[in-house]
Amino acid sequence: MTINCKGKLLNFDSPIVMGILNVTPDSFYDGGNLETESQLIEQASNMIQSGATILDIGGYSSKPGAKEVSVEEELNRVVPAIQLISSKFPEVILSIDTFRSEVARAAVNAGAALINDISAGDLDSNMFMTVKELQVPYCLMHMQGTPQTMQTKPEYDKVVTEVFYSLAKKVEELKKMGVNDLLIDPGFGFGKSIEHNYELLQNLPHLKLLNLPILVGLSRKSMIYKVLNCTPDEALNGTTALQSFALFRGANILRVHDVKEAQETIYLYNKLTENEKTLSTSV
Repeated sequence: MTINCKGKLLNFDSPIVMGILNVTPDSFYDGGNLETESQLIEQASNMIQSGATILDIGGYSSKPGAKEVSVEEELNRVVPAIQLISSKFPEVILSIDTFRSEVARAAVNAGAALINDISAGDLDSNMFMTVKELQVPYCLMHMQGTPQTMQTKPEYDKVVTEVFYSLAKKVEELKKMGVNDLLIDPGFGFGKSIEHNYELLQNLPHLKLLNLPILVGLSRKSMIYKVLNCTPDEALNGTTALQSFALFRGANILRVHDVKEAQETIYLYNKLTENEKTLSTSV
């Protein structure tokens, strides 16, 4: 599996890390931490040096119950950040975390090479056509409801089946439009209870049937810190544990706040799987 990011070909022979750069004041874990250009450059540099292949830049907090942000405000947050990082670190692949086609277009024009949409087109009817016109990779994430309503009372008859078929339907639609560089994300924490999240994680291999790279965003989420009865600040160990499990269940991209730890997790995962291949060959 490969995707073409503005001429940079990404393959997934080994899992990769996507570092989270939130240029928002209210994100659940790192909101307000990147208020100056120097802070943004320093954080981007640290993530790249720690092994991030992609940096995901978001200007609209999607935490449960997040406040609405205008298109203009989102543009004012993300476009300068993308321009700055792409000028300082031209080798890194930048992703725009948005559900708005207008923001996606401006971000790609500013230097982003991938669109990461938490709504898989549900919150902007122009998104799919915009992706087709821009011809950049597109990550579809499953979400029930909106950031303002998604955790009110999420309900499913069969969460794995419903998430699978929702993503499959949209993948088919996009491919018919000529969009082939696609990634999928089951949307942990987006319109799911804790039980839904763990059921999806356990059954992640079902999504492999779509034959697309799978992105997972587990980093410091409530499915970890609520179970461990701790805070997001204290949820790194739990994050690493679940990310390790996700890799063995088929994840190709880890979207994380803590790049160094995620890269070490992938390194050890690769060591284990290399040993498995060697043992199976020798037997």
